[in-house]
Amino acid sequence: MRRAVLLLPLLLAACHQEPDFDERYDKAAKEVEMRARAMDADIAETEKAAAATQPKALPASAKPSNAPPSSGE
Repeated sequence: MRRAVLLLPLLLAACHQEPDFDERYDKAAKEVEMRARAMDADIAETEKAAAATQPKALPASAKPSNAPPSSGE
C-alpha cells in the first residue's frame, strides 16, 4: 500500500498531456514570424548602410577619361 501511495505522484507526473497540433503549430508560427522580422530588420539595416557608402555619380558634364578611338591609320 505504501508503494502505491509513493508511486501515485510519479505516475500522475508522467502522464501529463502533450500539446496538440494546434498548440505546436501556433508556437512554430510565432517562432517563424519572429525570425522573419529579425531578418527583415537586418536586411533593412544592411541596405541602409550600403546606400550610405555608395559612391556618387559623376556630373553629366564630366568628360570620359578614355581617348577617342583611332582610325587605325
